Amino acid sequence: MTLVVQGARLERSTLERLAELSGARAIDPIDDFACRLPAARREGKDAAVAALCAAAGLDWAWVSEDCRLADFGLFVTDMDSTLIDIECIDEIADMQGLKTEVATITAAAMRGEIDFRTSLTRRVALLEGLPETALAAVYEQRLRLNPGAERLLAGLKSAGLRTMLVSGGFTYFTDRLRQRLGFDYAWANRLEIVDGLLTGRMSGDIVDAQAKAAYLDAIRETLALTPAQVICVGDGANDIPMFRAAGLKVAWRAKPALRAESDCCFDHVGLDGILKLFG
Repeated sequence: MTLVVQGARLERSTLERLAELSGARAIDPIDDFACRLPAARREGKDAAVAALCAAAGLDWAWVSEDCRLADFGLFVTDMDSTLIDIECIDEIADMQGLKTEVATITAAAMRGEIDFRTSLTRRVALLEGLPETALAAVYEQRLRLNPGAERLLAGLKSAGLRTMLVSGGFTYFTDRLRQRLGFDYAWANRLEIVDGLLTGRMSGDIVDAQAKAAYLDAIRETLALTPAQVICVGDGANDIPMFRAAGLKVAWRAKPALRAESDCCFDHVGLDGILKLFG
């Protein structure tokens, strides 16, 4: 195995301790913010590596030495609080003066404490009467890509991977991000709008946790890929089913429920750190 370590400050002493702990044969720099420790031994080392990296503010991942990015064929990401730095529904609700109430429901759903479908229906109902222009205001004034998102998408495309954005959020935002970043596929929930006002309802099938996994499986099968050829990124409990359908699972600033399902957790570096996992 190779131990890949990333962070803003790669102290030589920390890297040497990690190499000694894992039995790695070398410390090979990738760039100023990442390095690779080849021929490392993982057995029984996860807890100690995690503790050492947490103390040093580093992200870490075990990767097979012969694994290459081009071995994968599909990249799938969640949108809210993963690709972008906000929960869109919370910001929309803020236009109604209801952000605190809606954000509380959102947080509980992401922790897996409330069924997502139920929580989404409750939250959307609170948006009844809001003008459609509020969606544009959120996209233009509040939505920001998380660090490294554009570099990640460019790198994935260069390696020949198809890219997919699937969200329990809304098509107003996924459609624009698909065009902006060049995603091959995108799915989300559609807000019902009548006479320029949100009705508090959604049209069409709800994209919940199981639907996200189903879209992943459908595209994977269309592309004739195995589950092992899928990279998936998410942040909350709603992403667990699609994590279980993917080969490499990356938890981004994630809730505990999803961290337990992941292969690695990114708490410090940007999304483009995914590119550095591979030789």
